[in-house]
Amino acid sequence: MFRSSAEEVTTGGDTSECGPTWSPTDRSGLNETTSYAPPSASSDSSHQSLDEGSTSSSRGPTLPRSFLFRFLFFLVATSCSSATTTSVASVIVAVVEGRGLARGEIGMASLNLKCPELVLSQFADTGTYAKVVTKIHILLPLEILMPDTASEKGKGTKLFNLITENFPGVSFTAIQRKYFNERKGLEYIQQLCAPEFGTVLMEVQAKYYCLAAAAALLKYLEFIQNSVYAAKSLKVSFTGSEQTAMIDSASATNLELVVNSRDHRSEHTLLGVLNHTKTPGGARRLRSNILEPLVDVDTINIRMDTIQELLRDEELFFGLKNAIGHFLDIDQLLSVLVQIPKQETVQVAEAKITHVIQLKHTLDLVPRLRMVLKNCNTALLKAYSTSLEDTRFDLILEQIKTVINDDSTYLKGSLNMRTQKCYAVRPNVNEFLDIARRAYTEIVDDIAGLVNQMGEKYGLPMRTSFSTARGFFIQMKLEGAVLPEGKLPSEFIKVTKHKNNYGFTTADLMKMNDRCDEALREIFHMSYVVICQLLSTVHEHIHCLYKLSDAVSMLDMLLSLANACTISDYVRPEFTDTLAIKQGRHPILERIAGQQPVSNNSYISEGSNFVIITGPNMSGKSTYLKQVALCQVMAQIGSFVPAEYASFRVADQIFTRIGVDDDFETNCSTFMLEMKEISYIIHNVSDRSLIIIDELGRGTSAEEGIGICHSVCEFLLSLKAFTLFATHFLELCQLESLYPNVENQHMEVQHTRSGDTGTESVVYTYLLNRGCSEERHYGLRVAEMTALPSRLIQEATIIASSVSQQLLTKHHSDLETQRQRAVYHLATRLLQAARNSRLDPDSLRMYLKGLRKQYEAELQAAGQPASMDTEEE
Repeated sequence: MFRSSAEEVTTGGDTSECGPTWSPTDRSGLNETTSYAPPSASSDSSHQSLDEGSTSSSRGPTLPRSFLFRFLFFLVATSCSSATTTSVASVIVAVVEGRGLARGEIGMASLNLKCPELVLSQFADTGTYAKVVTKIHILLPLEILMPDTASEKGKGTKLFNLITENFPGVSFTAIQRKYFNERKGLEYIQQLCAPEFGTVLMEVQAKYYCLAAAAALLKYLEFIQNSVYAAKSLKVSFTGSEQTAMIDSASATNLELVVNSRDHRSEHTLLGVLNHTKTPGGARRLRSNILEPLVDVDTINIRMDTIQELLRDEELFFGLKNAIGHFLDIDQLLSVLVQIPKQETVQVAEAKITHVIQLKHTLDLVPRLRMVLKNCNTALLKAYSTSLEDTRFDLILEQIKTVINDDSTYLKGSLNMRTQKCYAVRPNVNEFLDIARRAYTEIVDDIAGLVNQMGEKYGLPMRTSFSTARGFFIQMKLEGAVLPEGKLPSEFIKVTKHKNNYGFTTADLMKMNDRCDEALREIFHMSYVVICQLLSTVHEHIHCLYKLSDAVSMLDMLLSLANACTISDYVRPEFTDTLAIKQGRHPILERIAGQQPVSNNSYISEGSNFVIITGPNMSGKSTYLKQVALCQVMAQIGSFVPAEYASFRVADQIFTRIGVDDDFETNCSTFMLEMKEISYIIHNVSDRSLIIIDELGRGTSAEEGIGICHSVCEFLLSLKAFTLFATHFLELCQLESLYPNVENQHMEVQHTRSGDTGTESVVYTYLLNRGCSEERHYGLRVAEMTALPSRLIQEATIIASSVSQQLLTKHHSDLETQRQRAVYHLATRLLQAARNSRLDPDSLRMYLKGLRKQYEAELQAAGQPASMDTEEE
């Protein structure tokens, strides 16, 4: 009944025009090697041919079992809830690197199996390939494709080795280099790109490496999915590396942006704090924005304007929330609608009917969303309101309603959806379909009659139930009723029991189920024929759903960010050339505690862009550092931040060096790991980076640690990057006397003495103050809190005091250095005022008077007479 040939579908996917095909007679194209073993395994043992075990039958080459398992897992995973869809790997990435003089030029193409968007990127990378590794981490790929020349006979290129080291759990497939063909890639894009995104051709026609990656990726997808994409159906986009801030994977892990480092299932992450999305598309968009924050201030402010309007207009907020909450995963729906299967089966037919019902359900929601956005004020909401006025939404819905019943809609529950699919097509559209439905209805009525007869015959409370696995079966709940002879009659078979609930069937009922399934197959076949005709007429208009998907996911994300503001007291940040936070709080800690944690002020400017933070163990240094970085990320995705006031300088990169653990997988000691991470920062830092360093040089001797810290600090403070450097090496505080852009701060603690026992204890205030920490031997105070014997603590204190007197000497800066520092601070503050001040003349005059007094005070402290002209204008 269903054709099983693969040649009848050629619309937009004629493989003869798209480059070489993989056919049973030409098996040379399948000489790829697919790695399904960890990279530590030998090359020979961890690679197998896709061609392995294939025959020359009409069914084509056989896929490796391991890939089929992964693909089946994906198909099962796509039916999961929106909470899990964001974390299930479903992206396939192709990566290719230039050769010879072009080495370091990277082309990437990725396509999400749930979303028909082909994302291309091409960029020049450094020898560490930091951008490639970061981008792949963000994509969470199911599989990575690379040319076989990159991994020949175990002599992999540096890029190949880095990718297999960093992604041991991701499958790697090597494809013949000839399929990385930029000419075929351009042909594919010209053939498949939807008209709305045609401008991408101008961007990529000279980007040879990303075109080559696209050619290999699309050919591979056609092979593994056994389907082709319809002509003019894909969204194709090109993204450069300069449009978003770069956060490397180690920093994303350290800051717990999307995954909690202690419990991967925990929602105590930045994503968990901000994620109140209602759709899978919104959750995916929020996650990708957190990992790749924006750098364009205008775009960020447009988002914040929208959030502000949502917070001010309660009716708009709740109206939009209710409208968005009913949408399904539009990306996933689009993905299946634009694919044309090469084989027709009952499953394909049933799925297509479901997709058309989901499409109708989605389009029915558009007028409601349009109405909610009708009277909005901000630019972004107006733009989305205009995009939803597209007449193609109504046109597709009208065409669907000529074939599909008005009351057909997407419902939860297997029997409900089965009924919807069965009666989706209107009556009198296909005569054979009407006959098949009548037969199905009669069989269902007969099943209900049979169950009623059984109930009457045995005097038991039986009812008809349905499950996908069993079909129709009998269910019974015994409440007071007694079974004859204490057991079920013998004609009831396949009995299941849970407490007083019984489930069973009979031989007659099973035969009826078989007849029912046969009738359903007829119905699905007839409906599929009608629906294919319908889809062929609406295919040319289907691309408007890309607009809808973009609008729904963005509105969902902005609603989520606005919702976070209603839970906690957040403020809208502004963007200047200074990082200034008044009473900032840690967003994740605030959610965990359920109350406001201790808040702190932060101030970093070009004049004091290197802050050294000291303080005892457990005083809150690490928490404060992460707090600043998290607030920076929140601001750059367009979110409000937990503070009374906040100003940020846009960071193009965020680096962190946190933690002192060994890495057994890469055989790295604590110190080697520290050096690798700091080396990565030094090689990739720019003048607009934000750098967070929490402890450096602790994995080696004190002398070497101080030496390394000192040299690293001197390198970083020579840049304009903003750096927060927490350390236990108090010797580094002397950098403040040498460099005017260094500032010392410390976490304050208080000492209390018990009146009864006279023992001294430390109270952590978690407050940040100016100056260097005056605490000494605070490691010994931590040791006192453990079960170490007091005799050991006392002896350690004596030895530590003796060593301190020999090694530590006070270094006071000379008066000339202090004078230069005062002049430097005055100059940088005047520059900041000139760039960013929005004060009225009177307020500005007061501010300048304050600067003058501060300058004079610093000069007097340096033993210099105040030499500033005090004449007022």
